Amino acid sequence: MRVFVNLFPLWVILFSVLALLNPQLFNWFSGNLITYGLGIIMLGMGLTLKVNDFKILYKNPRWTIIGVLTQFSIMPFLGWTISKIFDLPNFFAVGLILVSCCPGGTASNVIAYLSNLNVAFSVSMTFISTVTGVILTPLLISNISGELINVDLIGLVLSAIKVVLLPVFLGLVVSKYLPSFTKKMIIYSPSVSVVLIVLIVASIIGEGKEIILQSGINLIISVMTLHFLGFTLGYIISFIFLRDKKLSKTICIEIGMQNSGLGVVLAKENYINPSTAIPSAISSLVHSIYGSIFVSVFKEPKKR
Repeated sequence: MRVFVNLFPLWVILFSVLALLNPQLFNWFSGNLITYGLGIIMLGMGLTLKVNDFKILYKNPRWTIIGVLTQFSIMPFLGWTISKIFDLPNFFAVGLILVSCCPGGTASNVIAYLSNLNVAFSVSMTFISTVTGVILTPLLISNISGELINVDLIGLVLSAIKVVLLPVFLGLVVSKYLPSFTKKMIIYSPSVSVVLIVLIVASIIGEGKEIILQSGINLIISVMTLHFLGFTLGYIISFIFLRDKKLSKTICIEIGMQNSGLGVVLAKENYINPSTAIPSAISSLVHSIYGSIFVSVFKEPKKR
């Protein structure tokens, strides 16, 4: 199973290509199945956590402060700058800025989990950045792109609770009260996570095949540059302040992997031109591939 998990980047790339060639293969994995899949992944992570893992956040609140501030400063600046450098059409430029202003996505928690990083901190930062993003995301987009986007406050918060907090909390409870069962389950949970991530990515790519193929190389390189610099600068800046490689890796994953699904929804609901959602669709594939490569290259040794 360890070999299967370590080949995570290969599975993501292979099934993404397969989804582009034959989208119908993954049409069945959509809608609620994606939500349930993420919930199962979060449950698996929760099984590996202990309540004491979260107590460290109270002792070191600056971790979260540095992470969230870096998240909502680096990525929006990069989104605007890259859109200018590549001279993107207005609808693509707004779409790139939009996804750059979104909070971190739950995929970052999965990558932190598979990389043996600080999962408790990753989950907490995702939730805090999501709640903070209810205010910061529309304000940043409004100021940078000149247009105001309405955000569903209740829906955004409930989604974070449903997909992140509740499954993780359930995993914590099971881990505490059913240790024997938990010990058996955590043997399989990384492999299950890999399968579900691959299915989710393939489903999204298959659904957006036409958009992706028609979007052009210029936009694809723009999105790739956005996420690459997000990972890189996220690590450098957080390491300057924290001087901790493991924490800096955790933060850079959160910064480099945006909630692209939220970007797609905001674009579709608030912009007349459907092409505004294309950067978010491409972002989903790009940061998933980057994240999978991160697992293979920068994975921390597992504690015995």
